Amino acid sequence: MRLPLLVLHICGGVSALLAGFSALAFRKGSRWHSIAGDVFAVAMVCMGTAGVSLAIMKSEPGNILGGTLTLYLVTTSWMTAKRRKVETSIFDWSAFLTVLTLTAVEMTFGVDAALSPTGLKYDYPPGPYFLFGSVALLAATGDVRILLLKNISGTQRIARHLWRMCFALFIASTSLFLARQQLFPALLRKTGTLVLLSFLPLIVMIFWLVRMRLTSARKLELISHAHA
Repeated sequence: MRLPLLVLHICGGVSALLAGFSALAFRKGSRWHSIAGDVFAVAMVCMGTAGVSLAIMKSEPGNILGGTLTLYLVTTSWMTAKRRKVETSIFDWSAFLTVLTLTAVEMTFGVDAALSPTGLKYDYPPGPYFLFGSVALLAATGDVRILLLKNISGTQRIARHLWRMCFALFIASTSLFLARQQLFPALLRKTGTLVLLSFLPLIVMIFWLVRMRLTSARKLELISHAHA
């Protein structure tokens, strides 16, 4: 079973990267952006499912957690983009319980790694556990707001979709460009191109989140002046 899963994992990962970076390039809200986003989501689910299955076979808890978080981010982001109305369902509660569990386990493993004589927990230092745990906690907080308020505005919906998809793409890009630099020509390694490709999703995410915040603030300012 390992070989077919490995092939699916690799093919899904390559397809996800191509579609993900294409989605970043296309105009937001356009038909091509939507198509690229759908392909990215499907490819990431294939990659993540195969990756988690392989990690279970090889007894790699750290990779199981990372793969599960990636699947959570992609599926909840895709559902956010597709649903115009917030209607809580079994999916929403299941996703919330999943990410809440991920938060607890990631943080626990991070503490265990920090207190370990080797500084590792299942071959990983505390940093990745605390990073993914913090991301999971942030996502869980957003889920609580939706489950309780059952409402999300246009800007909030876009922001939720944006940061989850971009962080999932960041996980995929670092898994290839940063963790497996030996697969690429020396020129790309020496010029920092691989590092740039790894962090490009986060750069784009921050740019759009800041732009959305400034645009919203500008609209509120114009409205207040109009009623003054």
